[in-house]
Amino acid sequence: MNIEIEKIRVSNFEVDVIRKDIKNMHLAVYPPTGRIRLSAPTTANSEMVRLFAISKIGWIKKHINNFNQQPRESKRTFQAGESHYFLGKRYLLKVYEKPGSSEVKLGGTKIHLFVKEATSIEQKTTIMKEWYRQELKNILPNLIEKWERIIGVKSSAWAVKQMRTKWGACNTEEKRIWLNLELIKKPLICIEYIIVHELVHLLERSHNENFVKHMDHFMPKWRFHRDELNQLPVAHTDWEY
Repeated sequence: MNIEIEKIRVSNFEVDVIRKDIKNMHLAVYPPTGRIRLSAPTTANSEMVRLFAISKIGWIKKHINNFNQQPRESKRTFQAGESHYFLGKRYLLKVYEKPGSSEVKLGGTKIHLFVKEATSIEQKTTIMKEWYRQELKNILPNLIEKWERIIGVKSSAWAVKQMRTKWGACNTEEKRIWLNLELIKKPLICIEYIIVHELVHLLERSHNENFVKHMDHFMPKWRFHRDELNQLPVAHTDWEY
């Protein structure tokens, strides 16, 4: 499904305007970069949309300020003793140089990275990413199946990919969901919150009152988990998050 996005500028902020078959306008600011999205009825004219956005400037500034204050991971150099995160826990990196295939192993409070001599930072980044990707793919099937059963929906497919401004996404027509690779660094309950959020979109496409009711029913503490996720350190920009 192709979605046309109209861009407007309001008080030095760029706002993505998406027209939908809805009754009311909905505004959202997404972490970690503060991307602003305004969903508007197809019947609303441009002036109505602009005035609505202007009326929310204070709200927008508050949320963007929160994102700007959110802690960021420093650039990863993959030196011994560097901190890395896995399922919400902090691990210290140990690096070993050896011939043969590269691999990553988790043990105790450490992540053990085995690489060939003279492996570059970029290559180490790729090795770690692929380990993270596989670990996330290992835990997702059971979690998705669990919440599909609870919510009473069935996705046609799911995938892991790098996303810059979203923790997850859902194509409601194809019933396909995507989950951000960075989630593997976050607590398990935060991963479940994103899964629930995307699966609930199979019941309700928009972030309206009906969507919130579903979230309240299936995961009563979802706001707490959302806030916890959005307060955790986000990746350095070199990770293209």
